[in-house]
Amino acid sequence: MADLAIRMGPAAFIGLGGYVITVLSGLISVMILYLLIVSVIARRSPLEFLRSIRAAQLLAFSTSSSAATMPLTLQTAEEKLGVHPDTARFVVPLGATINMDGTGLYQAVAALFLCQFFGIDLSFGEMFLLAITMVGASIGTPSTPGVGIVVLSTIVSGLGVPAAGIGMILGVDRVLDMCRTTINVTGDLTASAVMERWLHGKKSKKDKKKK
Repeated sequence: MADLAIRMGPAAFIGLGGYVITVLSGLISVMILYLLIVSVIARRSPLEFLRSIRAAQLLAFSTSSSAATMPLTLQTAEEKLGVHPDTARFVVPLGATINMDGTGLYQAVAALFLCQFFGIDLSFGEMFLLAITMVGASIGTPSTPGVGIVVLSTIVSGLGVPAAGIGMILGVDRVLDMCRTTINVTGDLTASAVMERWLHGKKSKKDKKKK
């Protein structure tokens, strides 16, 4: 990182700052989308939803691991959101494995940033294919800290990005990892609330009609 910064000068830090802002803006957009889903589909108050899940979000932010947060995520879904245990125990473990929206967004943005920074020209079709590949790769990414950067380096190295490029974004990866894990856990809880609405919410309405 020091060698790259010395050789490229302030341009490296300016580009890195833009990259961080872009990733954080994307993660905020995903969070807003989750809250819209909670409001429209799950029929819950977004503010009340955020208050209920803040403990799980804080743990996800501090550990950068969906797997480490999963026990608290389950507890939050069942006790704070009122999700049926059968629903929560199916959705949350599955989400901790394959629901990596934050990681997918981060890896796609990081791959495009590295290609542009090192002058690797990609057509629109190639950029689209790269984004799809990164999102697909994120599904199989283990829910442990720092693994996303390994998957990212494997893919972008095949595009001609030097190892120094990975070292450059490694300096800010931990903070971004904390943020994207928070989004991943929020997505798991959003899916739990939606499934609870679809399954048990409809059943309760039918029971009331029968009574």
